[in-house]
Amino acid sequence: MALKSVQKELLKLLADGQFHSGRKLSGQLGLSRTAIWNHTNELKRLGLGLHSVTGRGYRLNPPLELLESDLIHSHLELAVAKQLSSLEIYDSIDSTNGQLSKAVHLGASSGAVCLAESQTNGRGRLGRTWVSPFGRNIYLSSLWQYEAGPAILSGLSLAVGVAAIRALNQEGFSDVGLKWPNDIFSNGKKLGGILIEIMGDALGPCTVIVGVGLNVDLPGQSAEEIDQPWTDLTKMMGSGVVSRNRIAARLLNELFPILENFDQTGLTEYHEEWSQMDCMAEKRATLRIGKELLIGTALGIDKSGLLMFEDELGQRKSYASGEVSLRVVDDNQDA
Repeated sequence: MALKSVQKELLKLLADGQFHSGRKLSGQLGLSRTAIWNHTNELKRLGLGLHSVTGRGYRLNPPLELLESDLIHSHLELAVAKQLSSLEIYDSIDSTNGQLSKAVHLGASSGAVCLAESQTNGRGRLGRTWVSPFGRNIYLSSLWQYEAGPAILSGLSLAVGVAAIRALNQEGFSDVGLKWPNDIFSNGKKLGGILIEIMGDALGPCTVIVGVGLNVDLPGQSAEEIDQPWTDLTKMMGSGVVSRNRIAARLLNELFPILENFDQTGLTEYHEEWSQMDCMAEKRATLRIGKELLIGTALGIDKSGLLMFEDELGQRKSYASGEVSLRVVDDNQDA
């Protein structure tokens, strides 16, 4: 659902979580009270906690911070702001990665960024659906172009994970880690994920689209679709409001330098840091390879980013991204 301009303005007025009378909203927007009522009903279709109370007016609970280009720009480092070729924010699209895929054919260049308030077809790894309610999470994608072929981008999703954890650390979230190959975790619960898509010839040039999804304030009703333990930044913070605009900027501040230099550094520069962030290291885990299920111990990643795994027979092998699904074994159950 794409918001009409008047609905966007109405939502901005209600975003503070306070009661606003229909009469006051009517005066602020130059609309009849009936029109205000109709527009609030349209907004309820977004799944927002929008309520009306006789004698008090309309209230959005919990409050909402809409994504705004100016606010994101205000938190960008100067070098990153200069590299930003475009910043598009959508009310609702199929997916931010999908939008940038289309933009490539229209001449989009390195540094193009796409964010959305909601996604109708958000995707995770292995084609899984990415739950994408309106205005509650981060759905961010960035595009970068390289002269060489896709082979130089081996391990990029791991380096992007490092960027995400760095950004969260700067916002005061210390209890966060990475699960191979592209999940962001906190205390055994999924907080976010990374989706890398590459276009181009085997020998180059190529274009990479990096998608990052983070749960910021995930409504319980939406979370019913998630098939594993999850958490969000609001729960982790305990109190206060998490600024999605500031977190989006933090992600770009950490992501752009990695994208700019990855064709020169590869994963080598980030291997040790990723290993320190590995929340699966030395833990018993299940490893699914197609229809085969192994039980053993996760041993971290090798220098090329492959997962090292030791099965119950003591045999050690390395596995490539895209072939496996890794879950922690807890009390002899596949979590």
